[in-house]
Amino acid sequence: MAAELTAPQLIAKHRPTLDQALETIRTRAYWSPHPEHPKAYGENGSLSLPEGKAAFDALQGTRFDLDQPGTDDWVGGEVSPYGPELGITYPHPDIDTLLPAMRAGMRAWRDAGAEVRAMVCLEILSRISARTHEFAHAVMHTSGQAFMMAFQAGGPHAQDRGLEAVAYAYVEQSRTPDAAEWTKPQGKRDPLALNKRFTPVARGISLMIGCNTFPTWNGYPGLFASLATGNPVLVKPHPRAVLPLALTVRIAREVLAEAGFDPNLVCLAVERPDEGIAKTLAVRPEIKLIDYTGSTSFGDWLEANARQAQVYTEKAGVNTVVVESTDNYKGMLANLAFSLSLYSGQMCTTPQNLLIPRDGIQTDAGAKSYDDVVADLAASVNGLLGDDARANGILGALVNPDVKSRLEAAAGLGEVALPSREITNPDFPDAVVRTPVIVKLDGAKPDAEAAYLSECFGPVSFAVAVDSATDAVELLRRTVRDKGAMTVGAYTTSEEFSAAVEETCLEECAQLSLNLTGGVYVNQTAAFSDFHGSGGNPAANAALCDGAFVANRFRVVEIRKDA
Repeated sequence: MAAELTAPQLIAKHRPTLDQALETIRTRAYWSPHPEHPKAYGENGSLSLPEGKAAFDALQGTRFDLDQPGTDDWVGGEVSPYGPELGITYPHPDIDTLLPAMRAGMRAWRDAGAEVRAMVCLEILSRISARTHEFAHAVMHTSGQAFMMAFQAGGPHAQDRGLEAVAYAYVEQSRTPDAAEWTKPQGKRDPLALNKRFTPVARGISLMIGCNTFPTWNGYPGLFASLATGNPVLVKPHPRAVLPLALTVRIAREVLAEAGFDPNLVCLAVERPDEGIAKTLAVRPEIKLIDYTGSTSFGDWLEANARQAQVYTEKAGVNTVVVESTDNYKGMLANLAFSLSLYSGQMCTTPQNLLIPRDGIQTDAGAKSYDDVVADLAASVNGLLGDDARANGILGALVNPDVKSRLEAAAGLGEVALPSREITNPDFPDAVVRTPVIVKLDGAKPDAEAAYLSECFGPVSFAVAVDSATDAVELLRRTVRDKGAMTVGAYTTSEEFSAAVEETCLEECAQLSLNLTGGVYVNQTAAFSDFHGSGGNPAANAALCDGAFVANRFRVVEIRKDA
């Protein structure tokens, strides 16, 4: 097919961005090519806020055609957590037709080389970025995130994670030269001489299984890591969050076609109600890579059963914050209150267990008992969310009824230090909005242990009284080792205690944040600098993003000839 986008054009346009990304993952400094502020959009071909809203509105009630092969039905059923039905239908795949079609374009995509693949991926991300306002509404109305969070996390932050994966993929593929001349001296005889070529070769079709809460942020790393390393990608969205990934697939297919490649290198697989298509696809012999974010149970099933594939999972853990002492009590409380409240705690990085010595802690505001700390934290959450308009902007909406059920059940697990309250969203009266609940538990009691050592996804936190700071560290160690953790936090003024927590996290392979009291929160990570998860504890077997996340998506095939 004729290319409207030539390789030289793409390289001229995007090589500086890739080079900056490569430099930033080396230095771990702050950088992003994707603006975080809504007012930065609306010029140079990007959609303004009203244009993005209009584009989203125009999609509702339509058939989302992708012109991909093997469509045997049209399916849909997304309902916004804010209330409205989206009314969009998507192509349902005949897998036996779609998968062979996806493989057809692999040779040309392989032969294009790592640099051109990276440039095509950056063009896809550039076009997604131009439609960030449209994506923000799509993410908001499928995940329940409040608009600003959907705009930032679903837009520029997700795009950053995609670009980061492309940069790592390029590094790993470029580690070996394309060609080499090899000569071995043989003394008085003529030397042995070979010409060698080295080609990164994709494993095969990659299956990306999307999640409900962060469809783009969690989906883009695997999607772009696989595509940049030469693999076709089949995107299987969560049935309640199809639209953001369907838009992504549409843009990817357009760019691939314009660049002269087979658009079927990226396809969409939307399932009928209760079909369980992910399970069917996961064990198909054509599927060689799987990226998954979601429940521990299905992640464990994938790891155990998808034996023909390299499986990358982000599952769930029990995130813990240890409070031993602080020299900024007010800042600690404010930071924790926001961390517990953001997106109604529906983040895989939200703290669940707060381990506090039952004899209390030392602070710059004097000694504080366990009860003082819990009461003051409850007051800080109430202060943060006391204004309903502000609360709606922080909390968003509960993503599904299961979260609401867990929230309501948590109040029966112990003494409630902070009851959850219902908030009305005036723009979306059908939205289910709830403030967090904080439950006090005695860490020494077996019945309490059953509660705090189980993940309770949503706006639920347990203030766990422990006998000492040393006991807190041991409980932290056991929690990470047995249940996993995406994040760990700690507050201390003691170098000795800080060292003990650091050593625990190093030994158990958990990402640690110490003494956060400002505008950086334990449940947030920055692309190009922070690692999301470690891949070293039960919460996830991969980190976003490191070399290990991309290096095994391809193999290097050598062809050597006599010189």
